[in-house]
Amino acid sequence: MKLDKIKKRSGELVAFRKSKIKRVIIKAFVAVKGGGEDKWRTEANRLAGIVVDLLAKTNHQKHPSVEQVQDIVEQVLMAANHYAVAKAFILYRQKRAQERLQRQVLGINEDDLGLSVNQLRVIENQYLQKDADGAALETPKGMFERVAKTLASAEKNYGGDERRWGRRFYQVMVEMKFLPGGRTLNNAGTSQNQLANCFVLPIKDSMDGIFDAVKWTALVHQRGGGTGFNFSAIRPKGDVVTKSAGGFATGPVSFMKVFDAATRQVMQGGKKRGANMGILNDWHPDIFEFITCKSEAGEIENFNLSVGVSNRFMKAVEKGREWKLINPRTGEVVQVIKAGTLFNQIATLSWRTGDPGLVFLDTINKNNPLLEAVGPIEATNVCGEQPLHPFDACNLGSINLLAHVVDKGKTARFDWDELEQTVRTAVRMLDNVIDVSDYPLEQISYTVKQNRRIGLGVMGWADSLYRMGVAYDSEAARRLARRVAKFIHDISWDESQKLAKKRGPFPRFKASSFAKEKRAPVRNVAITTIAPTGSISMVAGVSSGIEPVFGLSYVKNVVSDEGLYYTNPFFAKKLKEFGIDRPEVLNQVVQQGSVQGIDQIPDELKKVFKVAHDVDWRDHILMQAAWQKWTDNAVSKTINLPNKATIEDVKGAYILAWQTGCKGITVYRDGSRDYQVLEKGNKNSGRKRKEPLIQSRIKIEPLSKRKGPSRCPECGTKLVIEEGCKKCYSCGWSACG
Repeated sequence: MKLDKIKKRSGELVAFRKSKIKRVIIKAFVAVKGGGEDKWRTEANRLAGIVVDLLAKTNHQKHPSVEQVQDIVEQVLMAANHYAVAKAFILYRQKRAQERLQRQVLGINEDDLGLSVNQLRVIENQYLQKDADGAALETPKGMFERVAKTLASAEKNYGGDERRWGRRFYQVMVEMKFLPGGRTLNNAGTSQNQLANCFVLPIKDSMDGIFDAVKWTALVHQRGGGTGFNFSAIRPKGDVVTKSAGGFATGPVSFMKVFDAATRQVMQGGKKRGANMGILNDWHPDIFEFITCKSEAGEIENFNLSVGVSNRFMKAVEKGREWKLINPRTGEVVQVIKAGTLFNQIATLSWRTGDPGLVFLDTINKNNPLLEAVGPIEATNVCGEQPLHPFDACNLGSINLLAHVVDKGKTARFDWDELEQTVRTAVRMLDNVIDVSDYPLEQISYTVKQNRRIGLGVMGWADSLYRMGVAYDSEAARRLARRVAKFIHDISWDESQKLAKKRGPFPRFKASSFAKEKRAPVRNVAITTIAPTGSISMVAGVSSGIEPVFGLSYVKNVVSDEGLYYTNPFFAKKLKEFGIDRPEVLNQVVQQGSVQGIDQIPDELKKVFKVAHDVDWRDHILMQAAWQKWTDNAVSKTINLPNKATIEDVKGAYILAWQTGCKGITVYRDGSRDYQVLEKGNKNSGRKRKEPLIQSRIKIEPLSKRKGPSRCPECGTKLVIEEGCKKCYSCGWSACG
């Protein structure tokens, strides 16, 4: 019988091709026995021919099914004495069957891009448009088409080819080379067409000014944004209200609680609760109340906190000098303290709770092109990576660095030509976002279009280092970081200059320091930002931002208590090469959360495959500083400390971050909050168990037992502290998504 068609699992008939069978067999041989594909091509062709002959002779149906073909492949491999390859093929089939079952349980019945279950879970949960019953109205492909079409619609404003750029935008997204931020993926082309991620709102020292800001906050959060504030203009607690009315002011912290309550009631874009950044400057009389205001559980929980510190303060700390606290209403000194006393208190609270962080305002404004024209920047967005003037906003997007790493012989390196094309496309996409987005306030719309600030970042940095065999905490990694960051910086500004020639520079260009320096006109006041990649790194299937990997082996809870067992692919490949990809080894990695101290793991793998808590805090900061050197805006990163870290370590981290030019710092000591990076170990490890440990890692608690911010509001899994932001590895929920 001549075979011309094959029946897919969906029932669809497609052309039968021997070449596909040959391809599957080659992959199985390479996976098990190594070597290049050419080494196994002849044998695979012979075996594929036998498979086709057997199908033609034994199959009584006109169109064999995929399952029938795979059964014959197994039999042929076994008959040819390729037992190890046959076993690998059988295990691969079982894995794919499990994933198909997971898709059915999740209700994800159509995957038109060949994505993994975990990628589909995040996309379905976060980004697909749904009907009133929560059923998806589009596929992943449809989602990317919607976004690409919406962003390309801006081309008609400048005489560009809308269809051509729509295809380019679509391609760069489906190939996971670049993804715009969550607001853009979620809202582009919908009635909720607000596409910016970050906002900063001003607060004045009056009841009208404060409650105007509360109203603006509610409107921004309703449309899916997060907000940042500097509360330093508000008069301190106990200060007079007015001479005529009498009474005393309650201070900035009391009003932060008003903003927190408003945030609690307003869901972002009807989907999730928003988040805020609260900043108070180092000279404010209420600074001690501010840094301790989250000490009690449930207080101001929708805020990240940062102290706005100056170079003068940091120098006063270094030299043991006194520090003046000043009433912002009168400009009078109300108290003189030791700078070190305040610094110690900040570090102690950060050691205990993870808050506050520091924002280095002088470092930020040193690179502020609008310092003279608009004034200093005094606040950032929720996770600190985007310093903004009042009413400014920024739309984010991240390049997947791993997608630009290619194998060259026995080594891997970046494809710089391909990376350049992605950078140029990404800059154009983000500039288009400004034009097509709807904004929640007229003041924001005006400011955004005056500045045209964008936030082009990266993700997949740690995975790229793994693939290239470079240790995260090495000088080689930092040199490479500076090289990649400078490359993206230079290409992106060149592209902004080209856009300015056709579209015009940002309207405030002539008033900026760029014009005074006689620089060529550019389209954007600032371009690069290292932002929390939140859910989009999970969509791309890579590590977050520039963070180190948090776990080499763990369980992702996408459906059941058991979840899906996940091992970093580069780590898994090395285990196979060394012949130690055994369950007992993986169980130890899951239980410990690290390969350090596991005897079976060779030292050369331990050197490269370090996770976040294996990296010394100094190396965390030096990596942040390496990227910051060539980043226009700021870098969002968490400096992870082990539980045994001291307050002196926190103080040392603060000083090193300031000295190396970082624009801010967030420190998190393991165990200092009730949400952890990853579930490690086993509470029942003292008991005898018949099943492998890897089958029972993270448990989803019933809704009735979930408490506070430690659990994901979507699935109940413990949250990650990453890039200064809360994130769920199970379902993709992110406070900064």
